[in-house]
Amino acid sequence: MKFLLKFSLIVLFTCTITAQNNSETAQALNTNSNAGVFEFQTETIDYGTINQNSNGNRTFVFKNTGNSPIIISKTKGSCGCSVATAPTKPIMPGETAEINVKYATNRIGSFSKTITVSSNASEKIKTLKIKGTVLKVDKQSNLANNN
Repeated sequence: MKFLLKFSLIVLFTCTITAQNNSETAQALNTNSNAGVFEFQTETIDYGTINQNSNGNRTFVFKNTGNSPIIISKTKGSCGCSVATAPTKPIMPGETAEINVKYATNRIGSFSKTITVSSNASEKIKTLKIKGTVLKVDKQSNLANNN
């Protein structure tokens, strides 16, 4: 019984030390002072209330305020209704660049979506948000307004 108790304490102590080391390593990886740093003008774009089939294109503008180029490896919308495109060239320190987003405004109702940006920046995964409400357009009133 004493052996089992001693063994359990040794395992618990070892796990605690390992967890602390892993946490310190992860923290060091996330605070690389030589990495590029995203500084977005805004991390959320509110489309507000827009009409069905209206322009769904918006732009996130950011600046690299770090010490190294930022290379964006992937952008992914939370669903097929939001598509993001990012620069393919490295964004040098001090440069400003854009991530373009297109939301499918043929879908009626409120929406709240995320755009995930993967890069070599200090914050490896950056999450941006878009939101708004798409109103159904009555075809009859459009016809009457056009005449």
